[in-house]
Amino acid sequence: MASSQPELPLPAHADVDSMLSRKFGKEVANYFSGSPLNRVSFLRADSTFLSRAWTHPSTRFVLFNALAPLAHSQDRLYYGPLSVVKSLTGPNPFEKTEQEITEQYDSAVTTPQLIFLGLDERVNKEQEGEGFVWKEVYKGAPMFAVDVTPKGSIKEECEKLIKEVTDDKKLEFLEGSRNMILSFPAQDAAIYAQARALLDWNARNPFCANCGQPTLSINAGGKRICPPTDLARVKSMGAVGSTTASAPSKDREPCITRKGVHNIAFPRTDATIIVAVLSADCKRIMLGRQKRWPQYWYSTLAGFVEPAESIEEATRREVWEESGVKLGRVVIHSTQVWPFPANLMIGAIGQALETGEKIDLGNDPELDDAKWFSFDEVREALMNGTSALGGPPAPDYKEGNLRLPPRTAIANQLITALVEGFATEAKL
Repeated sequence: MASSQPELPLPAHADVDSMLSRKFGKEVANYFSGSPLNRVSFLRADSTFLSRAWTHPSTRFVLFNALAPLAHSQDRLYYGPLSVVKSLTGPNPFEKTEQEITEQYDSAVTTPQLIFLGLDERVNKEQEGEGFVWKEVYKGAPMFAVDVTPKGSIKEECEKLIKEVTDDKKLEFLEGSRNMILSFPAQDAAIYAQARALLDWNARNPFCANCGQPTLSINAGGKRICPPTDLARVKSMGAVGSTTASAPSKDREPCITRKGVHNIAFPRTDATIIVAVLSADCKRIMLGRQKRWPQYWYSTLAGFVEPAESIEEATRREVWEESGVKLGRVVIHSTQVWPFPANLMIGAIGQALETGEKIDLGNDPELDDAKWFSFDEVREALMNGTSALGGPPAPDYKEGNLRLPPRTAIANQLITALVEGFATEAKL
């Protein structure tokens, strides 16, 4: 296995014996999980909490430019102090309550997108006066994500900040390379995934889905609303002059999202199945490849869950549509966050019916090829043929042998589970 691949996160409470672990086996933690942050999501609307968290000496900030994270090369994320972003964000953007921010909303003024990520529970030194403590219960170093993408009225300030943090060449924004992200230590990767997904969702939803008017980010980046007023309307009307006796109004057109329970937009997560297909005799694994992939590189099959469709139904449908293979029993193995942009990969193991193993690519043209591989071929590939897409395999790889995704991909975990007896051995 390529040595450059990072270690996977440890499952929660891995050392605790339980009935569920004895029956179903140990929990599997995939890359992008295992965050050290306590999200304390119920505190995101508390401006007093956020204000104190923002200004605490232990607080750290992760920076993104066009969704590219600021990092120490490919080694790890950069966690900066408030002084790094203060010129852009101001000393304390949470001084006002959400009600005050909503009432003073001005769509003509660009504000940097901020995300409260949580409390880093690795930092818990309140007894030494170093850590952040809230109500004697919630402890850890606060962490925020800040979008420094140059745009609107903050374009010049963002460009200045970007130049300052990258001038010494020790830090860089990792633009356009998932392979670089997949080299982060596991906990950095989990923090990155949360920050990227929420920044991306906010960036994709600047307007109300119902009325088309600009929206406002609240709950420290966890929700968006369509405000009832906008000071920009007063400015624009005043600029052109009023032809009536009435003063310009900041009131916006009515929107149904401001009534009842429809007044808030929440971040979305798209469910996607990904499945390792086992033969009826439990001796082979069916894998597929797309045309754009490197030669000999195969993986598990995947696809989006459709409305009103169960995970098991989606798994059977996707496998049949893409490969022609018909599945019987389907079981859930584990899940993986995939923040490109906001997927939850639901990993499954599916076993083919004895009469349904024939491969037929005539339905959905997504796959270039699909094959059944023996466990021995797969074991060799797991040992020497794994790599990120486009990356080199291990030095002992033999040209022409099967190649597979790295262990940071849930596909690798599903394949590994099968060759290690997930479907054929009793759990201990």
